[in-house]
Amino acid sequence: MTKRNNLLIFILTVGVFGILNTEMGVIGILPAIAEHFHVSIAKAGWLVSLFAIVVAVSGPTMPLLFSAINRKKVMLLVLGVFVLGNIVSIFTTNFTILLLARIIPAFFHPIYCSMAFTVAAASVSKEEAPKAVSKVFIGVSAGMVVGVPIASFIESVTSLQMAMVFFAIVNAFCFIATLLFVPSMPVEERLSYGTQISVLKKSITWLSIVTVILLNSSVFGVYSYLADYLKTVTNMPTNTISIILFVYGGANIIGNIVAGKILSKNANKFVAVFPFILGIVYILLFLFGQFTLPMAFITLIWGILGGVGGNINQYWLASSAPEAPDFANGLFISSCNVGTTIGAAVGGLFISEMGTQYVVLVGILSLILSLVTIFLRNYIYSPTKQISSKEFTL
Repeated sequence: MTKRNNLLIFILTVGVFGILNTEMGVIGILPAIAEHFHVSIAKAGWLVSLFAIVVAVSGPTMPLLFSAINRKKVMLLVLGVFVLGNIVSIFTTNFTILLLARIIPAFFHPIYCSMAFTVAAASVSKEEAPKAVSKVFIGVSAGMVVGVPIASFIESVTSLQMAMVFFAIVNAFCFIATLLFVPSMPVEERLSYGTQISVLKKSITWLSIVTVILLNSSVFGVYSYLADYLKTVTNMPTNTISIILFVYGGANIIGNIVAGKILSKNANKFVAVFPFILGIVYILLFLFGQFTLPMAFITLIWGILGGVGGNINQYWLASSAPEAPDFANGLFISSCNVGTTIGAAVGGLFISEMGTQYVVLVGILSLILSLVTIFLRNYIYSPTKQISSKEFTL
């Protein structure tokens, strides 16, 4: 049974990597896309921004709509849509068609990712669930951070089409692996849509949503401008910046492993401490960001905490609505995208008004605000309070 679970979690991890790689990997080949399709780099950026907007909007709804269907069938459907979208992207010469080939799969993105977290957690005991989810998160981190330089490298040594072939191959591999090795997973307890949506009546759900938005804003509000920070503040050469970005990505994966172990022990206390730890890293980043060696070390620690933060976000929302896991994971995905969008936007404002070095303040302010919602959730729903969550429904 352990080997079977490990294989299932491995397939889910690679599947999540393939989907996140399709979303984020395009960042590394945007200049080539702009040149190939004869559009501006700003217009090519729609491939990223519109994808993210669709994911944010469909995050709560699509997992809810598919929550009663056999999970293996749903996974195959989503992976099939992504494979077809990738194939169209390889052969099309029309930018509008390319845009559609990305927007349509984006609607299905939250279904697979939310389901992957749910299935991974359900495949092991309740105590081991955070570890299982953290393994799937390795795919998230790899897709978001490692996929960008891989796609860029493939495009630089071969062609734009071969970089897109890479996206298709990963998704096709997961489709075949799911078809052959993942058992049928019919939904035993079918929850009505009303039952699942009713979790939005609980204050703990909204406290968790706001916390996830703020924590994701604290990480990506700063990380979105890391390359610019390394260039303008640290004065690193381009080759060194690429290495540091790889360091952040690798550290992110380490953070997932660390988070799984910590969250399976004393999750609530660790979540309460996390903003303080990341805040210290940001203060050090502000004070020593102009020095190359300290910046490399800070980025390593920051990358680990970034991976930990992603796991915290998923745990925080999933634990607020355990009666509706698919819907809760959909809310998590949507909240993360909202947090990333807000953080990047506010970070851009800080940079334009104060300079790149001060983008760190976005992270610190977001962390301070997150402490408020974390404290409220821990205080109101503390086991020692003996207070039913029903007393705090909206």
